[in-house]
Amino acid sequence: MSLTREQLDHLGRRLQDERRRALDLLNRIVGDRSRESWQQSAGDLSAMPTHPADIGTDTMDAELDASNATRASRELAEIDAALERLHDDPAQFGRCERTGVEIPIARLDIIPWARTCEEPTG
Repeated sequence: MSLTREQLDHLGRRLQDERRRALDLLNRIVGDRSRESWQQSAGDLSAMPTHPADIGTDTMDAELDASNATRASRELAEIDAALERLHDDPAQFGRCERTGVEIPIARLDIIPWARTCEEPTG
């Protein structure tokens, strides 16, 4: 049995909500990095030298931001692909790409861009 119109509408709204969340996260990360970059280019006005631990913390923060931005970008691409699938062929939306069986609605409600019945292992 295919998803009902109500379920498809609900999943479409969930995808739009998740898309906004991912975009907001990306914008925050880019905005924070841009602001920090501007502050660094303005120069350190302190007479105290930068402590190596501060440099390490800054590097770790930049790497964490880059990792989060990459994850959010990938998630955004998956969400956009799911919105396209939902729009192009609603009757097939929610079917596992590997087996062709319906993805449980509980899974789709949590991860509305899911392409498979379960996460691949290994």
